[in-house]
Amino acid sequence: MDSGNKDPDKRDSGKQFAIARVPAGRVSKWLMLALWLVVGFAVMPLAGKLGDVTENDPISWLPRSAESTRVAEVADRFPGGHLAPGVVIYVREGGLSAADRQTIEADRSAAASLADGSIPEPMVSPDGDAAVLNIPLADDDSTSDKATEVRDIVAEGLPDGLNAKLTGPAGTKLDANDAFAELDVRLALIAAAVVAILLLITYRSPVLWILPILTAGVAIQLANAVIYLLGRYADITVTSNNTSMITVLIFGAGTDYALLLLARYREELRVEQDRHVAMRIALRQAGPAIVASSATVVFGLMCFLAADMNSNRWLGPIGAIGVACALLAMLTLLPALLVILGRWVFWPAIPKAGTADPTHRTVWSRIGGWIAPRPRIITVASLLVIAALAAGSFNLKTGLDYRNSYTTEPDSVAGQTLLSEHFPAGSSRPVQVVAKAASATQVSDAVRGTRGIAQVRPPVQSTDGTLVSVSAILTDPPDSEAARDTVDRVRTAVHGVDGADAVVGGTTATNADQADAQAADRWRVIPLVLLAVFLVLVLLLRALIGPLLLIATVTASFFAALGASWLLFQHVFGFPAVDISLVLLGFVFLVTLGVDYNIFLIHRAREEVARRGHKEGVIFALGVTGGVITSAGLVLAATFAVLAVLPLVTLIQLGVLVALGVILDTFLVRSVLVPALALDVGRSFWWPSHPDRRDDQPEAAAADREPAQVG
Repeated sequence: MDSGNKDPDKRDSGKQFAIARVPAGRVSKWLMLALWLVVGFAVMPLAGKLGDVTENDPISWLPRSAESTRVAEVADRFPGGHLAPGVVIYVREGGLSAADRQTIEADRSAAASLADGSIPEPMVSPDGDAAVLNIPLADDDSTSDKATEVRDIVAEGLPDGLNAKLTGPAGTKLDANDAFAELDVRLALIAAAVVAILLLITYRSPVLWILPILTAGVAIQLANAVIYLLGRYADITVTSNNTSMITVLIFGAGTDYALLLLARYREELRVEQDRHVAMRIALRQAGPAIVASSATVVFGLMCFLAADMNSNRWLGPIGAIGVACALLAMLTLLPALLVILGRWVFWPAIPKAGTADPTHRTVWSRIGGWIAPRPRIITVASLLVIAALAAGSFNLKTGLDYRNSYTTEPDSVAGQTLLSEHFPAGSSRPVQVVAKAASATQVSDAVRGTRGIAQVRPPVQSTDGTLVSVSAILTDPPDSEAARDTVDRVRTAVHGVDGADAVVGGTTATNADQADAQAADRWRVIPLVLLAVFLVLVLLLRALIGPLLLIATVTASFFAALGASWLLFQHVFGFPAVDISLVLLGFVFLVTLGVDYNIFLIHRAREEVARRGHKEGVIFALGVTGGVITSAGLVLAATFAVLAVLPLVTLIQLGVLVALGVILDTFLVRSVLVPALALDVGRSFWWPSHPDRRDDQPEAAAADREPAQVG
């Protein structure tokens, strides 16, 4: 056991970050471990039930105030409103043969037991090359399983030359479920492997890397359990996308917190004989920065509650829960494990008391020395690089259509393409107009007289007789701009029917409403995020100028990352556009996570400025934090880059954008631009505080090193 003075800690009473005493105590470290073991076993069953409250129904992704949402909300009031039809299209170029028609009829008979009601006779295309079988399937938890059986029935015994694909709502739901199948498990395994490799490279220890990953795994279980309880009892909407983001956030942000703590702990072990004292000091010195960096992410994500899009709105609290659980585990469980296991976990490079601290000889110290004589020139040069990269975002195109939502071509996409070739393009995704029943004729006539409508089906009355639904087929593909223009014309026409209270929904209307809501959410959420981050920085640094500059740098790096990403999406990945959610999600993640590295640097700089003066303090802070921040940035970037292995273009784009942004923050913004700005601005960076004055100085290092109290 490490030796150490057993005298009471004279600084214990009233000192900041008192939680540092608990995981670093000689007795309390065991109590902390026992507590986490109890928590771990208690939450495991609850975490396993997260899938029970995960929803992927359309309303989960819709804007709360949109017309299309109102249509979706009353769908179950109409006959067939509880259905998710499976649309099977059969195609043989040159005309369907008699054998083909027999196959289609056989499939109709085989699928009858799966259908919710009778299956209509197949509809043949005008050119005779295609036929459509519309299979009514219940829209519930069994939809995907039944759609899988339908797909298997169709694929079995298909004559040579006859092509058949399952599309429609059931096909779309099946493909989405297939894409998300075991997604969280795969993400967790890949992310853990990436983090393990980077930790091995960073610390060259065959043991140490296990502890942050183990702690992150416990945090994921805790977060999943909390989210399950909120989804079960607090009516929070949980989607597959959101649960996937939890895995990435906890591994990425949690490992960052672990790296910062490990670096400070190792630094203190070179001074202190007693590892308990070393951990207590490490927690007290690094803890505020870790808490502040976590707070920027938590408060930034909570700003999503102001969003109109349901998928955005609930990502906030769900993501915040994940980050908070990561913070809690990394500041309590990880320190306890480290102190319990002792110095040997760093083997073979075991830090011993009295050994020299190599931080003043790092490449980052040399970079600081290179910046110091010419901060303004380097600031301007860095901003020019950022501006050049940001210029790539000027021609950014948003709005992925359904065909480009996957990296592969699932059956539902291929089937939609075939439908568009042989039937009116909007056959499987009609426009839906819901109005008061008394206005059925006027609304139908208004829709029928709208340019871009190929066919209007007879009105269907709701089961209570108060509403009517008018279904209309578009002449253009549902994902096209022309179709959206038609929806706008339909809305204008039906809104003009007095007393109808008509609302327009369906796939095309939903896409348009989502695009409008995302644009509105950007104006709502982004200013709130900037304000939240600014307030956290002000409280941490007790300054105004510095926080403004830090926010400006991470905002600039976001636009640089967006421009660079768009170039990659166009010329490397071949994506025709970016998802409508990318700008908002990317901004929130990059600003809140990217500012972490500035927090790690500037918080240490403030501490060193109090000891060394402004210039030397900034340079020393860059040298002493450079290695750990670089490692943390690489871990976070690699963790988000894991999303690029998924088949969903939306998540790939988000992963690439955040990874690029984090790399820019790590190697350019934090390493060059921020130190150059701090040196160029001088002591005004800390205004109105003056950390280089004795009356504003934090606890002296000598006082920090008094021995820890037993227990």
